[in-house]
Amino acid sequence: MRLENVWLRYHRRGPWVLRGVDVRIGPGEVAVVLGRNGVGKSTLLQVAAGVLRPGRGRVTDRPVRVGWVPERFPSDQPFTVARYLTGMARVAGLGRAAADDAVATWTDRLGLARFRAVRLPELSKGTAQKVGLAQAMLRPPGLLVLDEPWEGLDAATRDLVPELIDEVLAGDGAVLVSDHRGETVRLPGARRWTVADGSLTEETPSADEAVAVVEVAVPAARVASTVARLRADGHQILRVRPDPSTATPEVGSAAPPVRPAAATPEVGSAAPPVRPAAATPEVGSAAPPVRPAAERATEQPGGTDAAGEPATVEPAAGEAR
Repeated sequence: MRLENVWLRYHRRGPWVLRGVDVRIGPGEVAVVLGRNGVGKSTLLQVAAGVLRPGRGRVTDRPVRVGWVPERFPSDQPFTVARYLTGMARVAGLGRAAADDAVATWTDRLGLARFRAVRLPELSKGTAQKVGLAQAMLRPPGLLVLDEPWEGLDAATRDLVPELIDEVLAGDGAVLVSDHRGETVRLPGARRWTVADGSLTEETPSADEAVAVVEVAVPAARVASTVARLRADGHQILRVRPDPSTATPEVGSAAPPVRPAAATPEVGSAAPPVRPAAATPEVGSAAPPVRPAAERATEQPGGTDAAGEPATVEPAAGEAR
């Protein structure tokens, strides 16, 4: 999606709130909109979501399904939580059964099950904000726009917001989020857009950081969530490939030879001779000569043999030395 030279003001002769905004966000990207109160952050988000139309310029390539969560959910409506969410699911294009399933899933996940029969005006601000989150996620959005989504939420739901963002990114959706509480530290890989005086500037990442490529193996069921979290942390996903060890060889292809750890001789083949450890001389050493028994028998105690060397006596069998 791209905002091309977008200008907007609320009154014909009023001041321009946005001036010449030109920015693009692609699938799998999340951008945090920063700036002081009153500088136009919410206006920018409403233009991106299609709630407001720019006075000049245009918005192109906006995804068909947009999830929009305003800073204050409009709870002054005469519906119960279940009836409102079911109606929004049908508006989003879900059939009756799919709508009922989506409503049950998101009311359970966001802790709204016990409020299903409660009318919207009777909800607290935080609970109404959960209803806003639920209606934005009933059908996976191609663009999720969150204006101060952490405002008024309990701790458990605040922790859930980054998880919802990860799920949208994993489905190749884009996310725009504003925040003045500092909660966007939970999105370390997000792009940073700053709005000031009606103009938008983007922080450029440092270009002098060294880059390394790391291959990571994860269970197949967790590929989508892992890719989303890595993207949210600012990492670039080069490719996703299946585990080659689980690949099935094609029909007719030759299987690679298997080398056993210890080779077993075939039936009928001669086994290699086994040399005892004591009979193996060290490399380069001469083996001691073997003297015949007849020569040893002629030696006398204390005498010499025929070569004039000192003689030794070989004891008879069973005789002690």
